[in-house]
Amino acid sequence: MKSRGRKRGFQMSMNDTPRSERIHIAFFGKRNAGKSSLVNRVTSQQMSIVSEVRGTTTDPVVKSMELLPLGPVVITDTPGFDDEGDLGEMRVKKTREILGRTDTAVLVADASQGLTECDRQLLALFKEQEIPYLLAWNKTDLTGEVQPEDSVAKEDQICVSALTGEHVEELKQAIARVAARSGAAKERSLIGDLIRPMDLVILVIPIDFAAPKGRLILPQVQVLRDALDHGARAMCVRESELAQTLASLPEKPALVITDSQAFGAVSQIVPDDVPLTSFSILMARYKGALKVQLSGVRALKELQDGDRILISEGCTHHRQCGDIGTVKLPAWIREYSGKQLTFETSSGLSFPDDLRPYAVIVHCGACMLNEKEVAARNRRALEQGIPITNYGMVIAEVNGILDRALRVIPKEDQE
Repeated sequence: MKSRGRKRGFQMSMNDTPRSERIHIAFFGKRNAGKSSLVNRVTSQQMSIVSEVRGTTTDPVVKSMELLPLGPVVITDTPGFDDEGDLGEMRVKKTREILGRTDTAVLVADASQGLTECDRQLLALFKEQEIPYLLAWNKTDLTGEVQPEDSVAKEDQICVSALTGEHVEELKQAIARVAARSGAAKERSLIGDLIRPMDLVILVIPIDFAAPKGRLILPQVQVLRDALDHGARAMCVRESELAQTLASLPEKPALVITDSQAFGAVSQIVPDDVPLTSFSILMARYKGALKVQLSGVRALKELQDGDRILISEGCTHHRQCGDIGTVKLPAWIREYSGKQLTFETSSGLSFPDDLRPYAVIVHCGACMLNEKEVAARNRRALEQGIPITNYGMVIAEVNGILDRALRVIPKEDQE
């Protein structure tokens, strides 16, 4: 019996805000600073196990929830950054990974000890990665008020007590204030600036045996909702009905958006004077990755025999016959380049630290990753001199329609 799991991204409930669209707030600090106790206070639930034993939190604990006054957020409680031994090093590495997707950081420091070297290392990482942060002086029920730290803005420091709950509400308000600096709370649009009210937008959505029964994948839902939010008329069709649909319309659509896998067929059906792009390309723009990934697609022309290519997906799923990442993309790239190539894959939150073995990285639309994580992956690739691009751009390039697929995108977003 064949699985109904979607092979490109997770399905989403119409009532749920996906993690990629939530503000990511992470609590950091040394062992026994009271991070987990403070997280439990902030979330008003027993999210993390707490004890007097140093290093009780051994893995990141993640919770999606509503946090007023922010709204939908992801709260992460991290292991102590001063953990020791082989396992401790692995936990610290995991904490560093959390930094890559953190919109707002809370450094929990033990007020009775002042800032330790571990705390200062974390502050340096926040600044290096441009993460807005708060310094929460915990255990002030034991010490009283503390002298503000000179290296941190006074307004970004707050005295709290995880034990008594003192000033926890003020901490929530401060988190909301600091989160506004990250840009994660800003209003963004997938296609709102590309269309006008009453425009007809056609979404081409293949429904194959792997499509989730009764559901659409996240980018399709997001684009559909964005079209409706901006007063457009949205029509969803399969590629098999697209030609007949276009012929029956009394007007030309203002925009056609297709699943990237169907780019080749759809581009043959849609008249050249009708704007055409893909969900994946729109997602790259939405996540702030378009310029970097558009530059990376040029690397396809320079591939050599023996090159290794990383196909990276932001979600995990059951791979099936004809899978986009492991079957279709490698076949298309080999045919396009005419070279003997080796393909490797990564999925979910796993992304290699060392990218130097690869000639190019081809990333999915990253609908399940927040903008901060996408930026971190792009930055890592650029720092190591490795081109990174996007599923939709690659598929458009190998079909000879990349220029057409970008025609609807403003030039300032591409250059």
